[in-house]
Amino acid sequence: MRLRIFLEPQQGATYEDQLAVARAAEELGFDAVYRSDHYLHMGDHVSGLPGPTDAWITLAGLARETSRIRLGTLMTAATFRYPGPLAIAVAQVDRMSGGRVDFGFGAGWYEEEHAAYGIPFPAAARERFDRYEEQLDIITGLWSTPAGESFRYEGRHYRLAEGPALPKPQQEPHPPVLIGGTGPKRTPRLAAKFADEYNVPFGSVEDTSAAFERTRAAVRACGRTSPMVYSAAQVLCVGRDEPEIARRADRIGREVSELRRNGLAGTPDELVDQLGAFAGIGAERVYLQVLDMSDLDHLELVADKVVPQLG
Repeated sequence: MRLRIFLEPQQGATYEDQLAVARAAEELGFDAVYRSDHYLHMGDHVSGLPGPTDAWITLAGLARETSRIRLGTLMTAATFRYPGPLAIAVAQVDRMSGGRVDFGFGAGWYEEEHAAYGIPFPAAARERFDRYEEQLDIITGLWSTPAGESFRYEGRHYRLAEGPALPKPQQEPHPPVLIGGTGPKRTPRLAAKFADEYNVPFGSVEDTSAAFERTRAAVRACGRTSPMVYSAAQVLCVGRDEPEIARRADRIGREVSELRRNGLAGTPDELVDQLGAFAGIGAERVYLQVLDMSDLDHLELVADKVVPQLG
């Protein structure tokens, strides 16, 4: 199992905070650093200061200041950007990183942040998913169009005239695409069609297993032969003893008992058992949601006491 670090900078973080975590994660041997794509903090226990940072501008910076770890989003919101410029931005960051970018992509859901920054938000979930599916078609189509050929698209929501479909990302045919969520029908179908990895965020082992099975069924139904990676995202709160666990839980405004029920929380040995349960349902990667970016010892503890036990 691969462990990846997942940041939520909208809760209050500078670029320098994110860079410190990325450098520590790289030095400690973690597989990747991902970040959310949000413009407004969530919950009353944080202020969100000094304010949001843009996901792809941040990743461009990290691409030049790291050398090994993979970089990506859980998940870029389709509502935030037009598909053509987004394809350009991701391709450029992929080249800036030397081919280390993963493209996590979702339909968008947090209505309040759209209102706060004047971003149109289709009220109907069906329209958001329709737009999202067209964007998946367009972005992967632009990247996959052979060099020297043009790309044209006629959809209900987006239309592209014949264009050069440039720039190309460094990875061929394109960066790995991640699709996540627990929708019962459309999400598995889109994952089977477009994704290299399917991710279930913040679900129990049982719910995550059920979501994996729905996507496996969709993969079989469409006759897909290329492999799918299955992964999960969980909040992290691990400590050497109960006082340390409680201190870390308090720093992120959570209760230890709740975190033990709904996340990866406890001692390193407990964490190994919890990760083993996810491995048992087929999770090959787990994204550790690190909410206190100032606590780099948290990462060191996982790297020192948990990772060696994972095999």
